[in-house]
Amino acid sequence: MNTLTSSEFAQALFSPRAIALVGASGNLQKNTARPMRFMRKHGFEGKIYPINRTQSEIMGEPAYADLADLPGPIDHAFIMVASDLVLPLLDSCAQAGAKVITIYSDGFGETGPEGMVRQNALLARAKELGVRVIGPNSIGLANLHSGLILSVNAAFEAESLIPGELSLVSQSGSMMGSLLARAAARGFGFAKSISVGNESDVTVGEVVNALVDDPDTKVILLFLETIRDAATFGAALERARQFNKPVIAYKLGRSEQGDALAQSHTGAMAGNDVAVDAFLRAHGVMRVRNLETLFELAPLAQKYLGKTTAHPTPARVAVITTTGGGAATVVDNLGMLGMVAVAPSHEFIAHMAGRGMTIRETPVIDLTLAATSVQYKDLLEQLLQTDWCDAVLSVVGSSAQFHPDLAVKPLIEAQKPLSKPLAVFLAPEAMVSLGLLQQSGIAAFRTPEACADALAVFFEPRGSAPVISKPMTWPAALPRHGLLTEYEACQVFSSLGIHTAQAQHVSMDNPAHQVPYPVVVKVSSRDVPHKTDAGGVRVGVADDAALQRAAHDIRSSVLAYAPLAKLDGLLVQKMEGRLLELILGYRRDPLVGPTVVLGAGGITAEISPDFSIRLAPVTPEQAHAMIDEVRATRLIRGFRGLPRGDCEALAHAIVRFSQLAAAVGVEVLEAEINPLFIQADRVIAVDGLIALA
Repeated sequence: MNTLTSSEFAQALFSPRAIALVGASGNLQKNTARPMRFMRKHGFEGKIYPINRTQSEIMGEPAYADLADLPGPIDHAFIMVASDLVLPLLDSCAQAGAKVITIYSDGFGETGPEGMVRQNALLARAKELGVRVIGPNSIGLANLHSGLILSVNAAFEAESLIPGELSLVSQSGSMMGSLLARAAARGFGFAKSISVGNESDVTVGEVVNALVDDPDTKVILLFLETIRDAATFGAALERARQFNKPVIAYKLGRSEQGDALAQSHTGAMAGNDVAVDAFLRAHGVMRVRNLETLFELAPLAQKYLGKTTAHPTPARVAVITTTGGGAATVVDNLGMLGMVAVAPSHEFIAHMAGRGMTIRETPVIDLTLAATSVQYKDLLEQLLQTDWCDAVLSVVGSSAQFHPDLAVKPLIEAQKPLSKPLAVFLAPEAMVSLGLLQQSGIAAFRTPEACADALAVFFEPRGSAPVISKPMTWPAALPRHGLLTEYEACQVFSSLGIHTAQAQHVSMDNPAHQVPYPVVVKVSSRDVPHKTDAGGVRVGVADDAALQRAAHDIRSSVLAYAPLAKLDGLLVQKMEGRLLELILGYRRDPLVGPTVVLGAGGITAEISPDFSIRLAPVTPEQAHAMIDEVRATRLIRGFRGLPRGDCEALAHAIVRFSQLAAAVGVEVLEAEINPLFIQADRVIAVDGLIALA
């Protein structure tokens, strides 16, 4: 088996010298005729070999009955035959020289268990042959600079395609075409596009990695339904960041509840989509909320990302407009996304007065009927040099529709430093003006929602990928599989350097202990992870007599709740005070791997959407950022003179807790401290749960 180098893979994928169209048809009404027709239409200069057992000629080109009959080697094969015919073709494709095979045929993993069996057999044989597979169920790919159109997507019916600097990787075949068409209507050109289909072999991450090295690609766009092979994907995204190629993603699933996990509150708080969000942010990806923003954000990212100066939170936007109502629609959306439209400073107002322009101290500088084109240009240039805003937004009214040269001229001609982004929203439907701005590399938006979305995503903090530097040693005496008791879980937390409440494990029949009263008494059982729900907790137990009553009541309540539960005894724990209680959770997400969540604690953990999430393990800087992001922590950070909690100890606990991702010899699926008490001089875990594979 031969292993392709990354350059060999990229060349065969997007720049093949010769291709075979297996199942090509001469009937122009069929989808299988499209690739041949598209490539002739758009000027592909490589060799094209149509394969068809019943036709000797297709669209003026000689057709071949079998891949073995080809006059020369191929780099890439595009298969368009029934699913049961695909597997036998792999050997012929490999023998003909194909390094990459794209399979348009469906009927594989997307259809269910039987289809997955066929797909696995396909993949196994491809690995034996040393060829890479795109799909199955892929609508194909394109290189718009060379005219390579290995696709049946009708979007390529266009009379002319716009070669450009954007490349699109889509997990949806139909959306690939839709996005190309939408973007082309706005004048956006593409370098490469690909539908990855079922991702049986080649994944999104591998394609992104190839695009990082592609000189024609300046911005990478992703349409995602899920994440497969997070390790490869993450490494590719880090390379994109290293080589200053912005990655913008639209991912379905924001409204999904995710898989609410059985054991912990953490899963219900931070399901798959929230974890995916953390993954994308950690790897520098800008995730947009609106589909159109996916390509409209590209000029902003390409021109300014990594070049702007540091800014406070929330980001401050200076808004100038010739339509008050149009500006209000954007400002309203900015506010909902955590940004703020700022009024000019007194100094700037005086500065502009000295230049012959009167403006007011309002969040929107309204120039409707009050400024010439020259004055507008001057104001724009002065705003782009100020230090009291982080971006400038120009909102243009009806003149954008009826006087495009006049409306966009100041924007195009103004001196625009790279240290401060400029964005433009055109209130009317003004495609000509949008096109002029696009040609000048100015980020222009058709809707207020997309405009606000783009600015919010652009300024959203993006972190760094987690690095596991030191393995975590698992305590030798503790189990390595299954659900741990609270007592055992707290031993793990203690081994990590996290303070835990003084506690003693005792028998239910003889609950003698050395913990000073008053105490909390809890059931100890692997079968009862949520003790409060089962009536397995008593607080404020003041003496031995109360302890005996508590033990009896707990046994009765728990067995009524879970008759088959095995009770290991009781946990007697010292009562602790707190300024605030939080939840600290860990989860090995099935899509992106280990994550850590900090949020409002106690029984409200699932009700209150007040939490912060990062990939694990986290750094001290990330831990402090998590603390700041949880609104409830304002209560221990000096809010209205309230006593301060030990946030430094909290950050330390988050960092140490996140090292569960580096546990050696065990796989921690979930863990949580709920609640974690924040005190004035320390933090202390008073309840815990750990689930191992």
